[in-house]
Amino acid sequence: MLSHFRARKTSAALVLLSAVALSACSNGDNAGGSGGGGGDGEVDKVGLMLQDISNPFFASMQKSMEDAAEDQGFDLNVQDGRQDLGTQNDQIDTFIQQGMDLILLNAVDSSGIASAVARAQAAGITVVAVDVDAEGADAAVTTDNVEAGRQSCQALVDALGGSGNILVVEGTPTTAPQDRVKGCEEVLAANTGVKVVARQAGKNDRASGLSLTTDMLTANQDVTGIFAINDPEALGADLAVQQAGRTGVTIVGVDGSPEAVTALEDPSSNFTASAAQDPGGMALKALEVGQGIVAGNDPAERVTLLAPSLVTKDNVADYQGW
Repeated sequence: MLSHFRARKTSAALVLLSAVALSACSNGDNAGGSGGGGGDGEVDKVGLMLQDISNPFFASMQKSMEDAAEDQGFDLNVQDGRQDLGTQNDQIDTFIQQGMDLILLNAVDSSGIASAVARAQAAGITVVAVDVDAEGADAAVTTDNVEAGRQSCQALVDALGGSGNILVVEGTPTTAPQDRVKGCEEVLAANTGVKVVARQAGKNDRASGLSLTTDMLTANQDVTGIFAINDPEALGADLAVQQAGRTGVTIVGVDGSPEAVTALEDPSSNFTASAAQDPGGMALKALEVGQGIVAGNDPAERVTLLAPSLVTKDNVADYQGW
């Protein structure tokens, strides 16, 4: 395997320019990509790149992959992108040097990472995006984030009785947060009594949810609901509402995280619903798809969508969680 990768890396410089060009003009629909899964079809070395391991969602991905590596006997290298595109570029270059067979990429910037994806593929490495899509990746496995946005936002509209002023706490420039906002906007378009009075983009974490919501609450006195693109931002928003002494504000998020479960079980919390994902299962599905590509078996569809499920204060007792 190592000699095979040395051969492919020797030719990487010759094909890199064309690979980057192909990536730049790609619309993301090319199943198989330039990684293509040649060689002996075995996956012995896997690189897992996560946006932010301090987020329990990504920690769950890491845990499931560590268990899979132990069970299946492949080498796993986990890297924390720390929500920084430059860091993830450097990490992919390191993976190329280490001769990875497969990279599972949880990108901090879906478009900005494209050139690094092309470099990996030019070196013969299959790249599968996980949780958020990445431009040029051979395949992607994500939650149906548009549907997650619909479920969460519909729960908010229902809680408000179809009317009220809301805040929207958006996220980083990746497909998952953007798709959740899209799903919410579809619901709001059909429920014109609910008005978005302010929206700001956070960093997918509790701190930005707190600070941005604090600012928006200060500027908008009549707010009855908040849609946040994930649970950390939603829980930060909940803290902002409490610190501002506001009442009658309904907050929804996406993830179904352990922290969200705690909030849903708390009668005093403003947090009322979350469209739940399965991060561990998502990572394992991405591994399965990547192993298939390396073996020469592309998935039927480039993007595999996993269905979310709505968790509320009413049904949280039945929710299995992560």
